[in-house]
Amino acid sequence: MNDCLAFLEQWTTDPNGVKPTFLHFKELLEKCSGTCLSFKSRPGISYSLRCACPESDRDLFVMVDVVDDDPEDRWLSVCFFDDQVSDPDDLGDWAPEGLAGKDARCFNIEGVDQDMIAYTEARIQEAFTAAKA
Repeated sequence: MNDCLAFLEQWTTDPNGVKPTFLHFKELLEKCSGTCLSFKSRPGISYSLRCACPESDRDLFVMVDVVDDDPEDRWLSVCFFDDQVSDPDDLGDWAPEGLAGKDARCFNIEGVDQDMIAYTEARIQEAFTAAKA
């Protein structure tokens, strides 16, 4: 996770205000008992925080991406396996084979939107519960 800390230190431009949301989700995932966090840097594409649950046969249950196609205009895409989350308000984007070759549901956060942050946080909790089952 040293790569994650290094990334956070150099992330100084945040006109959309999504860095605090990324940190919020990171802290939330760190509190999920028994999970393993990893970080993958792909500058110019994304910086991905991935969280796995050892009880699951899948490599992860959520991926929090900082989309880096324009470093001056970063945003978040939080993706789950489609069969592990609900989307009662239909706010997510369905991504066929979008996560480890399986259908995914992704929630984009492009600015400070407390309702979307809370909605996505509920999906994180839901996916964590499903991954432990």
